[in-house]
Amino acid sequence: MATDVLMPQMGESIAEGTIVKWLKKVGDSVQRDEPLLEISTDKVDAEVPSPAAGVLLEILGKEGETVGVNAVIGRLGEAGEAGASAPAAAAPAPVVEAPKPPEPIAPTPAAPPVPVAPAVPSVPVANEEASGGKVRSSPLVRNIAREHGVNLEEVPGTGLGGRVTKEDILGFIERGKGTSAPVAVSITPAAPVPVAAPPAPIAAPPAPVFAAGDRITIEPMTNMRRRIAENMLASRRTSAHVTTFFEVDFTNIARLRDRVKKSFEAQNGTKLTFLPFVIKATIDALKALPIVNSSVEGDNIVYKHDYNIGIAVALDWGLIVPVIKQADALSITGLARASQDLATRARAKQLKPDEISGGTFSITNFGLYGGYTATPIINQPQVAILGMGGIHKKPWVIETPDGDAIAIRHIGVMSLSFDHRIIDGAVGDQFLAHIKKTIETTDFSALL
Repeated sequence: MATDVLMPQMGESIAEGTIVKWLKKVGDSVQRDEPLLEISTDKVDAEVPSPAAGVLLEILGKEGETVGVNAVIGRLGEAGEAGASAPAAAAPAPVVEAPKPPEPIAPTPAAPPVPVAPAVPSVPVANEEASGGKVRSSPLVRNIAREHGVNLEEVPGTGLGGRVTKEDILGFIERGKGTSAPVAVSITPAAPVPVAAPPAPIAAPPAPVFAAGDRITIEPMTNMRRRIAENMLASRRTSAHVTTFFEVDFTNIARLRDRVKKSFEAQNGTKLTFLPFVIKATIDALKALPIVNSSVEGDNIVYKHDYNIGIAVALDWGLIVPVIKQADALSITGLARASQDLATRARAKQLKPDEISGGTFSITNFGLYGGYTATPIINQPQVAILGMGGIHKKPWVIETPDGDAIAIRHIGVMSLSFDHRIIDGAVGDQFLAHIKKTIETTDFSALL
C-alpha cells in the first residue's frame, strides 16, 4: 500500500502551507525521517521528513502551491508500485475544489416566486460552504479585521475553499475598501455635492516604469519576505512606537569573556558572547517592571508570568525569532547554549512550531556587523523589543577616588522600542536603566 505524504500542521493556528521545494524527485528512494520537501507557513519555514521509507511514487502538490493542512501532497511506496493505487478519496484536497457560485436561497413551498429571495443571497455563501456557516480565516486575520472595522464577509478570499488570508485582508484595507459602510451605498444616486463623494483610497505607489535597456533584475518576493513585510506594517499600525537609547559600559563583561572564553568554549561547545549576559539582565528588568512583559487585548493588559525571550536570527532568506522558553531558569551558560542552538537550527530549517511561538519579550542584535544602534519594530503581540548595538572601545569618563579620569572602555548603545499605549516614557527609561546597572555592576562570574 502506498503511504500518503500530508501537509503537516506547523502550529495550532496554521491551516495551510506553501510547498517551497521538493528535495526528492519521483522515483527517488527515501528513508524514514529523511527530509522530503521544504514548506513555508505563517509561522516558520521548515523541512518535512518522510513519513516512511520507500520510493517517491507521486508528487501531488507542486512547488509554489498553497494547500491545506492534512491535504495529500505526495505518495510513497515500493519501486514499481503505482501511485494511483491509493484511493483518490483519501486526499482531502479542498484547494482543488473551487467554491461554487452562490445559489439563491430557495423559498418555502408556500412562498410565491417574488424577486425578493434571489435579491438577498448571503454575501459569504461560498465561504459558508467551506466552513459550515462562517468565513474561513485565521485568528490573526480576525484580529486585523476587528482593529480596522472590516466585515470579513466583504473580503474576497483567495485561500483554500475561499479562505480569507492575511494577504486578502491587508490588501482589502490598503485599497481603501476596509470600511464598515454597507454595500448598499453603491446603488445610491450620484452624490449631490462633491464633498459627499467617498474619499479616494490610499493607493499603492505606482509601479515604476523602466526604459528599454535599463540594467535591472526583477524577482517576486518570497513567502517569508512577504510575511515579514506584512508583520512589520501591521505592528506599526497596531502599536504607538517610541524608542529610547542608553549607552552601556560592557567593560566588566568584556574582561570576564577574555579570561574564560577559551575554556568556556572547550567545556560547553559554544562561544561566550555578550548576548547571554544581556538576556540575564533583561529578565531581571522584566521582573522589576512587569508591564514590559505583557500584551494588550482590547482594553485589557495581560501580564505574563513566564519569561520567554525571543532572539531575532538573521537568515539568508529572511528573519525569524525563535524563543527561549522559561529563560529565567537558565544560567549564563544555559542561555548561551540555548541561544546558539536555536540560531543554528533556525538556519538549518529545523525549528519546531513551538520554538517560534509564545514569546513574551524579544531581543535583536544589530551590532553583529558593527552597527551603532537602531529603532527595532515591536514583535506583536508583545509591547517592547530590546536592541543591542555594536560594542566598541571608546575613551570614557570614569569616576575614581582621585576624581574623574578618562579610560578606554567597551561601550555599546542599547535601544528599547515600546508601545506608548501602555508603557510611559519614564517606565521605558527605567527599564533600560535597570539593564544598564545590572550589566555594569553585576559579578557575572558567579552566574556562569
